[in-house]
Amino acid sequence: MASDFLSVIHPSDPATKRGEGATQRVLPVLPVRDTVLFPHAVLPLTVGRESSIQLIQSLGEEKTIVVVAQRDARMDSPQPSDLHTIGTLATVHKVVKMPNQSLFVFTEGTERVKLGEFSQIEPFMTASIEPVADVQPAKGSELEALLRNVHSEFQAIVTASPTLSDELQTIALNIEEPGRLVDFIASSLPFLATTDKQELLETPDVGARLERINKHLAKELEVQQLRNKIQSEVQDQVQQSQRDYYLREQLKAIQKELGEMDEGQKDIEELRQKIENAGMPEDTKKEAVKELNRLSRMSPMAADYSLTRNYIEWLAVLPWAKSSGQEVDIVKAKEILDEDHYDLKKVKDRILDYLSVRRLKPDMKGPILCFVGPPGVGKTSLGRSIARSLGRKFQRISLGGMHDEAELRGHRRTYIGALPGQIIQNLRRAETNDPVFMLDEIDKLGRDFRGDPSSALLEILDPEQNNTFRDNYLDVQFDLSKVLFICTANMLDPIPEPLRDRMEIIDLSGYTEEEKRHIAFRYLIPRQIKENGIQPDNIDFPEESIGYIVRHYTREAGVRKLEQLIGTVCRKQARRIAEGNPEKLVVTKEIIQEFLGGIKVRVDTEIAERTQRAGVAVGLAWTPAGGDILFIEANRMKGKGGFTMTGQIGEVMQESMQAALTWVRSNSKMLGLDEDFTKEIDLHIHVPAGAIPKDGPSAGVTMATTLVSLLTDKPVHPLTAMTGEITLSGNVLPVGGIKEKFLAAKRAGVKDVILPAENRQNVEEDLTPDQIDGVTIHYASRIEDVLAVALPKDEGEKHHDEEIREEVLAHADA
Repeated sequence: MASDFLSVIHPSDPATKRGEGATQRVLPVLPVRDTVLFPHAVLPLTVGRESSIQLIQSLGEEKTIVVVAQRDARMDSPQPSDLHTIGTLATVHKVVKMPNQSLFVFTEGTERVKLGEFSQIEPFMTASIEPVADVQPAKGSELEALLRNVHSEFQAIVTASPTLSDELQTIALNIEEPGRLVDFIASSLPFLATTDKQELLETPDVGARLERINKHLAKELEVQQLRNKIQSEVQDQVQQSQRDYYLREQLKAIQKELGEMDEGQKDIEELRQKIENAGMPEDTKKEAVKELNRLSRMSPMAADYSLTRNYIEWLAVLPWAKSSGQEVDIVKAKEILDEDHYDLKKVKDRILDYLSVRRLKPDMKGPILCFVGPPGVGKTSLGRSIARSLGRKFQRISLGGMHDEAELRGHRRTYIGALPGQIIQNLRRAETNDPVFMLDEIDKLGRDFRGDPSSALLEILDPEQNNTFRDNYLDVQFDLSKVLFICTANMLDPIPEPLRDRMEIIDLSGYTEEEKRHIAFRYLIPRQIKENGIQPDNIDFPEESIGYIVRHYTREAGVRKLEQLIGTVCRKQARRIAEGNPEKLVVTKEIIQEFLGGIKVRVDTEIAERTQRAGVAVGLAWTPAGGDILFIEANRMKGKGGFTMTGQIGEVMQESMQAALTWVRSNSKMLGLDEDFTKEIDLHIHVPAGAIPKDGPSAGVTMATTLVSLLTDKPVHPLTAMTGEITLSGNVLPVGGIKEKFLAAKRAGVKDVILPAENRQNVEEDLTPDQIDGVTIHYASRIEDVLAVALPKDEGEKHHDEEIREEVLAHADA
């Protein structure tokens, strides 16, 4: 026992204390750490403390000491209060001096004693002692049962324990006294804590001592059984694993002899066959075979097994050499395009040109078409029609809000959960290497710390480079040159210039009222009738009703809102039918106002009303959602020549206002104004809808017309709109977005449009005679030309303008 012990018996000190009829012996006290000596037990002790060594060395012939456990084993110099009050009287049989100057002492306990008064502390402790007699239990069946139980439990523990000698069972069976049996068992069990042993030592009642040792034995027996169970289970698992391994090796040998393969080998051979049939380029096939050979040497339990297998599967299932292989039929393609889309002549001609070249040169590199136009004009559906006319698969990726470059190029295989990019994933779904691939909303790509997807598209959308496209996950080249890429965007400005340079831009502007009516009757109404579960016989849309919805409930370039409104009317009819009213519904103006609410758009009457006074002109603006009209108003007041500009306008429009005012002041004499007309007045020019930011170089002529109208007190002709930039010398400069602006003017009910003379070519190329019908276009190269068209020349023209306004307003009220 690696414990330090203190005092031992005094030599032959006859000192005694006489009490009331009893003699108390005074003996040396040896404190011990983490050790309890029981009566009739032999215990070797290592004595190392100086006081304890002196105690042992002072023993005479009587070699009797009291062994007492310390309350706290960490105390190096215990005092009487640090010792338990119950100890064991012991005889020292042998003392061996160790090389490290400590003593090895063999002691044998004789009886329990209680410490009395301490008569000496230094150099070692001595104290009077008083024997503690055992209290024997009454004999009977209960005591017999308890003894047998203790015997059987102790026997079971000794049998199951590899550290306890089997002789302990025999010794325990030969002990007849219950108290001595408990002391023997307690001293023999290494798992009992010091506190538990001290508690047993301090229990004179033998019956209580038996019950306590019985509880300790029962607890230890349960722990030992659980431990043996765990050990057995672990051993069984190890044996099972070894058995499975041995059987697997035997199975491999048997299968090898029979020429058969296990599941793992079958899997490897299937992958090998897929690689052979995939039609990969030689370099790619070499890489795939290399990875497959590596996989065949791997254990299925290896961490990289599933990752490597997934990689090989991706290589094996991609359409390396599988094309649609259909012959291009130009006549059929034209029929499909005309069937699916109304008008769009320029777009259809470009597609048919591509198909014609494809027919003559099947290995041509696919062009990159980019459809640019406002929402709802049919950009995405046009891509589906192209795929149908080509007989190819159609795949679509929405790029709106995409920030991570890896979404397109894929993640490297070293990342957890790595996958190929969207390009490769969609090619796998298409199962051909020449699908029609639509990249929607390319103008809404994001860019942050994760990368710039638009830069990744530079390679994907370049016909000269994409034949060697390399996905980060695959890390091998894939030929994308056969893919027909089609991009869509609402506006070109956000698209980076290098990316825009790789694409062929095709503009899809908005539709006129007439075109919207045709689209509604050909596509929108049949589709909404079908989607809302009603029959064509249950509802009727007269042509004037569709025109009414287009004119007074939508103000869009496309037809998406129009289709929603038609769907609303169809749902109302579906509800009427469900409520038991199956009568056919004829959609009149009154029905439209009942189902859709009051008129939402009064643009034609708004123009007539607002241009009644001088100082108001109508401009034309381009927006991402198509074209729109723009009112510009001016007013004057008494002042000192101040000029105010409002309406949340940008720097370009502010400069146009300043240029317009400068031209008016420099040409005041020609306009019939005083040269110093600004001396006593302040001018204020305003663009309504101040919550909407406005900017762009196309409102100069409108601002000049507004100022001249105000200062000459001549209201602008009703239903007249204009666009163009102005120089200080009065020249009218060309602007962009002519088609969108013109269509916006026509939707608003404008009858006269003033355009820069240099934009005549845009009108001839982009607008059809049907679109121009009903609108007079005036071309102007100087601001004087604009004023001549926009402002009345005399009172007769003013009176005629008033009649036109009254007619428009009266028609609207009707």
